[in-house]
Amino acid sequence: MTDMVLPSDTNPINNLFGGELLARMDRAACIAAERHSGQVVVTASVNHVHFRKPVPLGSVLTLEAKVSRAFGTSMEVFIDVWMEELDTPKEKVNEAIYTFVAVNKAGTPVEVPPIAPETPLEQERYDGALRRRQLSLILAGKLKPEDATELRALFQ
Repeated sequence: MTDMVLPSDTNPINNLFGGELLARMDRAACIAAERHSGQVVVTASVNHVHFRKPVPLGSVLTLEAKVSRAFGTSMEVFIDVWMEELDTPKEKVNEAIYTFVAVNKAGTPVEVPPIAPETPLEQERYDGALRRRQLSLILAGKLKPEDATELRALFQ
């Protein structure tokens, strides 16, 4: 998804509002999750956002969203945000991880297809998704640390 930062998108010092960027990332990630699942999806959580650099008025943003892993009815989506300004090279200014749940028309969660990583980056994000999921289940008391195979090293 590519878009320009306009005056109505900015704060008093002419940088993109963080909330505006979060909304754009949510839309891009939603599209990726719906394309993967073939279902309507709802945002379950924003797991990680890293604002690396302010995005000034007039910048062109490109958001790249890709499902990194599927877990039954939920999907983790990794979003990379790139900025271009006149006469400057494109640079990464943000990244985020969102989680979506696929639902039917009644709002009931439905199964989604699995992901098969193909590139080293896709494999890294796929593996990271499992570690994040196991950690969240441990923190919620739904998984014992000794049963979290991907996280065992953290607890030894």
